[in-house]
Order: sequence, then C-alpha cells, then structure tokens
Amino acid sequence: MSTCEVPAVPELHPALERRFSPVRFDLEAAVTSEHVDTLLEAARRAPSAGSSQPWMFIAGIRGDDVHARLLPHLARSSSQWAPSASLLMVNLAQVQVEGEPEWEYSEFARYDLGQAVAHMTVQGLSIGLEAHQFRAFDRQAIEAEFAVPTHWEATSMTAFGVADHLPGEIRAAGTSRERAGRDDIVWARGRVLSGIGHTSAPRADSAAVTGGIFNDRLGLDPS
Repeated sequence: MSTCEVPAVPELHPALERRFSPVRFDLEAAVTSEHVDTLLEAARRAPSAGSSQPWMFIAGIRGDDVHARLLPHLARSSSQWAPSASLLMVNLAQVQVEGEPEWEYSEFARYDLGQAVAHMTVQGLSIGLEAHQFRAFDRQAIEAEFAVPTHWEATSMTAFGVADHLPGEIRAAGTSRERAGRDDIVWARGRVLSGIGHTSAPRADSAAVTGGIFNDRLGLDPS
C-alpha cells in the first residue's frame, strides 16, 4: 500500500504577507490591456457554486473613456484616492434570473464574486499591482451609466495600481493591517480521535459521526 507524504507547511505566501490596501497610487505607473486580461483570466478561473460563474466586470484604465465615466460616481471618500489608481474595476454579481425578478440566481452569487475578486487581487500582486477593494460609490448611477441589466448588481469596486506609499505610512479609515489572532477566528477545531486509522473495528456511517461531533460541540441533543 503506497502512502502520500504530507508536505512541510511553508510560511505564508510572500504576496499575501505584504498585501495591503493603498490609499495613494503612483500616477506614473501604467496598466496595459494585457495586465487587464491577466486579471480577468484569474477571475475567470475562480471556483463557483455549480460552476455558475455569476460575475462580470467593468474595467477602466486611467485615461480611457470607461475610467472617465466611472469617476463622477465615486463617493466623496473614495474620490480622494481612487482616481490615482491605474485601473478601476467594477465587480458585478448576477443576483436574479433574467426575466424573473422574484427568482434568486444563486444564493452564493456574491460569495462567488468575492472569490473571483480575491483571485484578481492575488494575481495583481504577482505582477506588481496592489489592490484596494471598496464600496464607496453610487451603485445605481454606475448601473445606469453602463446600462447594467436589472438582474445584475454592481456589488463592489477594486482599484489596482502601484502603491505610492508604504503599508501603514498613511492612516486611513478601514485600511489597518491589524488582524485578529488565529485563535480568535476559529469557532471550532478538530482533535485527533482514538482509533482513527484502525480498520479492524466496525465504523459508524460518516453522517452519524459528523453529526454527533457537530452536535456535541454546539451542546445539542443528538436526537
């Protein structure tokens, strides 16, 4: 019987270690259509529930017409820094079935969009672009400006570019890199159970085992 060795656990990926949300970008840094294609490819390959892929994007490179059309619809707070980004991306989620306003397209639509944007963010870091995700914009105005169908929603925006300051150099609301500790973000974590891996004894079915552990952790009556 062959076995597979578990690889040694490495440190956090350097790109994730240095990630932060800039509030000022280098005005000399240019993004090309090839950069945009790479970011979109990263988003396209993100996982989604049932491969529903409930995402679309509006991409405006600083200096082009789409970027210019986006700027008037930024909120006062984001208009102080987002225009300096080399690229502004509007992140759209399909929230309803087309032609059926009462039917939700997928309960995971916004979750899946978030994964696609996270993929973009990591890909951006790999090509030297920082990202700042935000919601400070006029959603209805952007949807009207770009004739976004009613079953789609402008959920968030992302500003991509080369940061013009170091992490923590500029204090801005909502951009702190301080994070809760690992123990603070874990609701429950498994422990080794005796007998695991011993094949001679009969085993309960998996549903009974997982249900029992779940109920025990939450203090529920297993009945």
